[in-house]
This record gives sequence, C-alpha cells and structure tokens, in this order.
Amino acid sequence: MHKITKKYDSLAQFVSCEREKLGFSQSGLAKKCNLTLEQISSIESGIETFLSTTVRQKLAKGLKTSLDEIKIYEKGEDFTLGSASDIEDLKEQILINGENSKVALYCPVCGSKLIVRIAKMYDLEDNLILHPKARCSKCPFQVH
Repeated sequence: MHKITKKYDSLAQFVSCEREKLGFSQSGLAKKCNLTLEQISSIESGIETFLSTTVRQKLAKGLKTSLDEIKIYEKGEDFTLGSASDIEDLKEQILINGENSKVALYCPVCGSKLIVRIAKMYDLEDNLILHPKARCSKCPFQVH
C-alpha cells in the first residue's frame, strides 16, 4: 500500500482542480455525484472543510479518486476536543433540554449548531441509562 502525497493546499483546491481535469462544471460534478450544486459550491469555496461519510463517498466516485485521497485534504486531522468540563456541561445541557428541544446548542470549536440525541441503553439489571450525544453540523466535533 503506497502513501498518498498531498498535491494541493486544501480540499477546495483539490476538488476544483480534479473536477476541471475531468472536464466537469460544478453543476456537472453535482449531477455526477448526486449532490446539490450548493454542496459542491460550498466545498470548492472552502466553506465545507469536513465531509460526511456519504458526501465523501459520492465525491470520490464522481471525481474517480479514493476516499483516502479526499480525507487527506479535509480539516480535522489536528482537531482537538474542548476541555473535559466543556464536554460535561454540554452533556448535562443535552439531558436537561432533551433531544427535541427548541434550545439550540452550539459547537465549542466552530460555533455551528450541534445535532443532538440521547441514546437509551440498559444495564445488566435492566435499568435505563441515558447517554447524551452530539455532533457538529460543520466540523468533526462530537460528544459521545
């Protein structure tokens, strides 16, 4: 297995250059990847710097490249979580407000809205245990 070397400075530059090599417009790539023009545009403009697994897979297929090659350009490799007390505060807020709350919680890293849920699990004695979970809508931040 060979190591992939970075040829571009960013995910935006990678996608834009690879798209142009294939002769696609942004609209053409969007159709090829089954993504919206807005998604392709936000990736190429540098707004989206971390992709969901589904978007990454569709983009890799459309650009005729590997998932690993796309991953090396995404932000998140040097991603650091917030402090332990920040994470505990978020967990508590999720449990207090519930997952369908009108109260929005925001990512401590990038400030985007968090997508929250509460996992319901049971211990060996059949006691309900609630585990608050959250992930950022824009960056790789997550609480689990």
